[in-house]
Amino acid sequence: MKVTNSLTLALLALTASVAAVPASSHAQVADSITIYNAQHESLTQEWVDAFTEETGIVVTVRNGSDMELGNQIVQEGAASPADVFLTENSPAMALVDNAGLFEPVNQDTLDQVPDHFRAADGKWIGIAARSTVFAYDKTKLTEDTLPKSMLDLADPSWKGRWAASPSGADFQAIVGALLQLKGEEATAAWLAGMKQNVTTYRGNSTAMKAVNAGEVEGALIYHYYYFGDQAKTGENSGNVALHYFRHQDPGAFVSISGGGILASSQHKQQAQAFLKWLTGADGQQILKDGTSFEYAVGKGAASNPALVPLNDLQAPDVAPASLDSKKVTDLMTEAGLL
Repeated sequence: MKVTNSLTLALLALTASVAAVPASSHAQVADSITIYNAQHESLTQEWVDAFTEETGIVVTVRNGSDMELGNQIVQEGAASPADVFLTENSPAMALVDNAGLFEPVNQDTLDQVPDHFRAADGKWIGIAARSTVFAYDKTKLTEDTLPKSMLDLADPSWKGRWAASPSGADFQAIVGALLQLKGEEATAAWLAGMKQNVTTYRGNSTAMKAVNAGEVEGALIYHYYYFGDQAKTGENSGNVALHYFRHQDPGAFVSISGGGILASSQHKQQAQAFLKWLTGADGQQILKDGTSFEYAVGKGAASNPALVPLNDLQAPDVAPASLDSKKVTDLMTEAGLL
């Protein structure tokens, strides 16, 4: 009897504890999303905090790199726990889209962003943008000695004078744009020249620091590394200025950060709400007012006033959903850059 009484008491206690869980806790589990995030962690956290405060939808963030998370989603397939995928560059979005793993984005969300900043099939949408620049040592180079085109950096005259981070998704997106614009033969030739000329670093910020320290005269990076450092101490960019190639040059490529909803998501309504918020006025305002220095892409949205306006960059016409990441890595491997 003593054992029976103990079991009865335990069951009563368990029943009481379950009954004591507030209804809001059950709603919270349903009203939540998981993001696989390859965007900068600090920017995504700003977005997530503001979104949760406004909507009450709880967000779990798992951070990683573009292709790492893209390949993970493809491997997980329909079993992926992710509801939303955010990237820095579009090739990883194309990877998941080509695997048929994205849910269509609601039309009212797509309508918040211009056509050229999203996938033609409506399966993912641009959330921010970044411009390719040549960050140069302004104590060594003047306007008349800067490369007129990104293609000039393959010329023997630039041997040992410039830097890049070829292993990163940022640089590989730039090569993807070159491939789309100029074709395989021209891209392979440029990469061969790059192999002879470039000094490699791990990360765009490290490459910029090398320019600032006088190790190299310039580096092919994205713009916001410079502006972010300038907004802090400027210790890694004091000797640096930015050269914009313009004239639809491959070096004027504007890369699109993307957001997509997984077809396997169990929280599609909440995921759709997140993408709509992100590309709407509130999400894009964070790009203008925050410290990411990435470009806003929403219709009518203003970017940080420190930036050269997007319309002034004279970027080439590149289809972000068609950047061929596999061919890029194959070509870069053949050139000995990976």
